[in-house]
Order: sequence, then structure tokens, then C-alpha cells
Amino acid sequence: MIRILILALLLAVPAGAAAQTGDAPLAPSLRQNVIVTDELVRIGDLIDNAGPAAQIAVFRAPDLGATGTVAVHRVVDAVRAHDVFAINTYGLKEITVTRASRNIGNTDIQERIASAIAGQYRIGEAKNIGITFDRNVTAISVEPGIVGDLAVTRLSFDPRSGRFDVTLDVPGSHVVRRGTLRFTGVAAEVFETAVLTRQVARGEVLRASDIVIERRPKRELSADSVADPGAVIGMAARAPIRAGQSLRRADLMKPELVARNEPVTLIFQAPGISLTVRGTATEPGTKGDVINVVNTHSKRQIQGVVTGPGEVTVSSGRPRITASLSSESVTGTPRRSAQ
Repeated sequence: MIRILILALLLAVPAGAAAQTGDAPLAPSLRQNVIVTDELVRIGDLIDNAGPAAQIAVFRAPDLGATGTVAVHRVVDAVRAHDVFAINTYGLKEITVTRASRNIGNTDIQERIASAIAGQYRIGEAKNIGITFDRNVTAISVEPGIVGDLAVTRLSFDPRSGRFDVTLDVPGSHVVRRGTLRFTGVAAEVFETAVLTRQVARGEVLRASDIVIERRPKRELSADSVADPGAVIGMAARAPIRAGQSLRRADLMKPELVARNEPVTLIFQAPGISLTVRGTATEPGTKGDVINVVNTHSKRQIQGVVTGPGEVTVSSGRPRITASLSSESVTGTPRRSAQ
């Protein structure tokens, strides 16, 4: 009986100790990467298991969207003043603190201004209005809980010069309210056009890698400007074209398959007959062009159609017949000629 009692006591002691351990508060531990949504950094943002001191502010937060670093010894000193001790720092030397934000990018700003100008001044569709700022414009950072769109509070625009002056606001944002979101620049109607990425020489054939699509002001384009890259790939430059120039149909031609004074293959074709001789082109030509060629053997000049690189074809729909048969009737009976 005594042995059973002793064993029961021995088993009861660890259970009691375990209960006390489970009820004990967890030790404070440092966070390596901290994200805050307020202007102030509180102990609970920096330290897990900070207890009653968690809501006490100890540092000022970075600007919206910015990230800063804090040395660990500064954190330890700051929280010690509020009775937070024995912090597990995991051997860290510094931690990062990021202030969360919602970013309104450059594209959002441009689209809002374009929409306002299109709606108020009727210069075209908003999607076809290009905005160029006088200075570099960076993203606007607002509080993460703000979901409202950009609002235009003031707008002036000169349709002749394209100059604009606009002030924007983000309803509900305390940060934006402290400053002024004013932008100046030029707005112009723009359209997509094919632009060369490199300089090309006369007669050079354009490849897909030579062309990009850009939005250019309408005043820089002409009626025959090309917007479809498929319409110019495989075409040749009629004259030298510099890099960055928008392409016009007048700048291009079908690739030159025969050059002036170039040796060519002359192909004579008729039903049941095909004859190949050498010749010399007296003029350049693209596919389908009719050009003059000198027969190298007979020295006679002949007209033919350019059908391939260095190839000119002379075709006849019927075999050539002699002049004495030209007066035959449809039935084939010879007709007596007038004396």
C-alpha cells in the first residue's frame, strides 16, 4: 500500500508542474520583418508576446510604402523602458520596418487626366490621348484602407498647344490632403504606328525584329502611316530610313528581285514549249514588274515579267504562227487575199 501511495505521488508531481508550465506566459520574441499600417510603431508590432505593453508606441513609422531598418539594441532599449525584458532576439543585429500602402501608379494618373480632358474638351477618346508630364512622376502612396479613385479638383487645358494643368485628390486620404497633387504637361491625341528599331538602307528587306508598335501624336502621322506590322514585314525600303521613324506606305516597296544590268535567266514559255536563255536586265524590277531584258545571244531587247530573284519570264498564250497563215478563217480554209 505504501509503495502504491508513493508511486501516485511521484506521478502527480510532473502533472502539476506541466500544468504550471502550460499556464506560464510565453517569452517575448523579436520579429525580423515588421509591417505596420499606422504612423507609429508599437511594441506589439516589434515583439511577439509583449503582454500589456503591446499597444505602446516607441518609434515613428517610415513614409507610406517605404521600408526602414532599426538596430536590435535600439529596440531592446526602447521596450525595456516599458518593462519588457528577456527578449529572444535570435541573434539578429537589425530588423526591417515597412509601412503598408496602396500605390497609385503613373499609368493610373495618366489615364485619369486623359479621361478628364476627353470628357471636358472632346478632343478624342480617352484611350487615344497621350499624356506627357513636365517632370518625372512617381507613384502616389496612400493608406492601404483607401479604395477611392483619383478625383480631379481643378483642370485647365489649351486645345491649341495641348498644355494642361491639373490638381488631383484621393478622397479619404489624410496623407494626400496634407500636400498638393498638381501635374502639368502636354496632352495630345495619339495612335499606334509601326516604328523602325534600326536604320535600314535602300532596298533592305524589313524583318519582324526591325519593327515595334508605338503610340505617336496624331500630328506626327500621315494618312498612309502603317499601324499593322504584318503589312510591312517582307517589304523593302524605297530609300534609307532612320531608326525611330514611323513607317509610311510610300517609304516601302516590294523587294527588288532584279537589279539594273544584272545577269538574269530568261524563260520563254508557250503551250508545250519552255526555253531558257541568258540575258541582262536593263532596269530593276520587283515581283510582277514588266522590265526590258537584252538577250545575251541575239542582242535583242525583250520585255518580260519578273517572276523570281534574277528570273524574267516571257509567256505566250499560243504558239507563234507564220504571217502567211494569219489570213486563215475560223474554219481553217484559206481565204483569197485581195490583189
